[in-house]
Amino acid sequence: MKTFAIKDDTVSRHRALAYLLYYEIAKMFFVEISEQTTEWEAPLLLSSFIKRGQYTVDHFWSRKWVQQRIIPPDRQNLGEILRENGLREYDEFEFLILSDGRCAQDDCYIEPVDADEIYKNMKGRHGKKIRSAVPLQSQDILLFFKDETIKKCGVAEVLSEEKGYSLFREHPDVFQKMKILPGGHGICWGEHLTVSCDKLYQAGVSIPLSPSDFTVFIEHEVISTADAAERLDCTRQNIEDLIRRDKLHPVKVMQKGKLFLHSEVEQRRWK
Repeated sequence: MKTFAIKDDTVSRHRALAYLLYYEIAKMFFVEISEQTTEWEAPLLLSSFIKRGQYTVDHFWSRKWVQQRIIPPDRQNLGEILRENGLREYDEFEFLILSDGRCAQDDCYIEPVDADEIYKNMKGRHGKKIRSAVPLQSQDILLFFKDETIKKCGVAEVLSEEKGYSLFREHPDVFQKMKILPGGHGICWGEHLTVSCDKLYQAGVSIPLSPSDFTVFIEHEVISTADAAERLDCTRQNIEDLIRRDKLHPVKVMQKGKLFLHSEVEQRRWK
């Protein structure tokens, strides 16, 4: 993950207006707006989120913000620009770095920062990110948030007004293919049907785990050493090394192997 502060020296030289997170494997951007930033200080696209009281920007609009600041893919002399900059193909992130995130619309730019700075400044918000999510029957979702809150949320409550929601009625099996967005920023079914973690946190109902829910959780979340090695594209020896370095934590150690949480293994792929 690459992390940047979004700054504007005409507003303040000493604080970030927002932070930009880029997950390299998924090629996804997410913007986290500082709660100190007013709608008058923020770039135009981000100010609309502040007006609505939303400070976590979903990946669609985060990418739109990035696209405003880079050379578009339909630029007439794109091939020449790629050659001049030593690029083999069009890459939004590479062009963003080349421009330092600057554009003609405002005075904002990006500056690399340590991820710990973001977590420190967004501590309360970080707790609402999703650690694990399991699709249950009747199109409910069991959600485990990073602040240790466990909630159940009906997908109809958060997606009924979305155009792609009809897909679940026509193909119920698609619902089971739900995935967590990088960083726990939400859940998705493909690229165009997503729900933010904030929306799920707000709509979900806190619950104690029932035995049946826990059984489903185990079926979806617990994987073997072989599965973990396959997900991380590494050897069993690499898995053991991650355990020794406290980077991966088996939930159960048996004589013939170990079991891991799929979500923790998936988070290793985000880093």
